[in-house]
Amino acid sequence: MFINKSGDGLNNICGKNISKLRTQMKISQRKLADLMQLVGIDIDKNAIQRIECGKRFVTDIEIVAFVKVFNTSFDALLKE
Repeated sequence: MFINKSGDGLNNICGKNISKLRTQMKISQRKLADLMQLVGIDIDKNAIQRIECGKRFVTDIEIVAFVKVFNTSFDALLKE
């Protein structure tokens, strides 16, 4: 059987890190969505919320954009 969820049952492993990085930057989910749109990713505040709580899958294109927005590494974004 194919399982495409993380070990804790979430749909992504980067959501918790995205939430942490966003909080460290002291920006809202809406502001993060705005920053993502500036780098070409059409995403809204609700999608950010669903990513952070692990209810939404994250595409590789979105991961690249999050790395740019947060000015971080892929390792930092994807560490468990």
